[in-house]
Amino acid sequence: MLNSPKTKSSPGRSQARKLSQISLRQKNALKTSKVLVDKKINQKLAGKKQLILNNISAEHLKINDISRDSARPWDVFGSAPKIEEDCEFTHISLFSGCGGFDLGFRQAGFKTILANDIDSDACQTYRANLGEIHEGDIRTLKFPKFKRRPDVLTAGFPCQPFSNAGSRKGVSDDRGTLFQTAIDIVADLKPRTVIFENVRGLLSFKDGNNLLIENICKQLDKLNYDVAFSLIDASRHHVPQKRLRVLIVGVERNNRIGNFSFPAPVDRDDLTLANIILDIPSKALNQSELIQLNPQAVTIGDMVPEGGSWKDIPYKNLPPRLQKIWDNIEKYRWPKFYRRFHRDEIAGTITAAFKPENAGVWHPLEKRPFSVREIARIQSFPDWFNFGGRNIKSKYQQIGNAVPPRLAYEIASQISKVLKGQDLKEIFSPYLTFDQFIKSGKPLRACDRDVIYSSTKSIKSKTD
Repeated sequence: MLNSPKTKSSPGRSQARKLSQISLRQKNALKTSKVLVDKKINQKLAGKKQLILNNISAEHLKINDISRDSARPWDVFGSAPKIEEDCEFTHISLFSGCGGFDLGFRQAGFKTILANDIDSDACQTYRANLGEIHEGDIRTLKFPKFKRRPDVLTAGFPCQPFSNAGSRKGVSDDRGTLFQTAIDIVADLKPRTVIFENVRGLLSFKDGNNLLIENICKQLDKLNYDVAFSLIDASRHHVPQKRLRVLIVGVERNNRIGNFSFPAPVDRDDLTLANIILDIPSKALNQSELIQLNPQAVTIGDMVPEGGSWKDIPYKNLPPRLQKIWDNIEKYRWPKFYRRFHRDEIAGTITAAFKPENAGVWHPLEKRPFSVREIARIQSFPDWFNFGGRNIKSKYQQIGNAVPPRLAYEIASQISKVLKGQDLKEIFSPYLTFDQFIKSGKPLRACDRDVIYSSTKSIKSKTD
């Protein structure tokens, strides 16, 4: 059929070329942004069909506020943290780290009236960027008397006891009982809302006969909070990183407070490494700081092609240990060691350990790991946020332990609405009860609905 007639399903050459060009533009993530141009410049450019804006000084351009989502993930943080006097609500921060949670909440209108962490390096970074923080063991921390109850308490208690990549010792690990310390503080301070953050492994960890997640929710429920939790993929909430985390939210049962719902996921195609790290100036804060890896790790990493892993290295070039794994790869569940993400991919989880073998820490184009500034951008920290500490390894650890500030900002924005009385459950999708979640017998996925622990009767009573 050399000359088959065109049909609706068979576009002509011209139409096919257009479709091909559209496909190519989408593949390369080429985008255009609406901008507002100063009047003087607009007059000079009047009459031209195409405006080449690349050479126009940035001071003459303003991002159009119509689409917040099209801006860089960290643009919401401006050039400095929000002035605390402009904040409407108050915030208590436990296990603050370097301040990822707190930066997001500050920008959403929350003044942190107390922050605490035990890591001296993280506290140094926090003070340099956000303000005062109490350094020391939270179990010995004495809280001052506040004029009024805090509006929100956040706690990203240590995740290593529950992480598949960590000790997995749970409550037998000294750090594994710190969630209870956080709950005891909630009982004492009685904040209007509560947010806990941890790794996905928390959902499957047993505490006695029950899941640990159930015990945490049950205690918050007894403290008069309506409780919801969800497995969140940070990359669907404006963070350029495939990072799965459990978020537990408690909202005080009070007719003046609305019902909470996690923010609706957003799909963006501009969160790839090419759009996030390839334009960092060489003189940017922390950009020249690279972690020192052992020589064998460097040799192996250098051989991995863009978008590949150790499996793309010729067998003869692998060290004996990796050859042994390759010889029995099914036993080891087809591991993806030494992952180098492609520039057109979203980065994987930035971990505190930053191990080159188990995490994708390699720059897509250069023969080196990510710099401190690059992983800071992947975590959605703004470029003005300066990381301090005793050494470079500590800076990687601080960033890997942090809650992505852009994710924190999205959650804080929801909490702000709830504190103002908005019932978000009436706006967003339905939810699962905890019993439905348990009876399903399936692990929670990032695409699943919110799981509500508290009774539906208490939730409906606030909307009647």
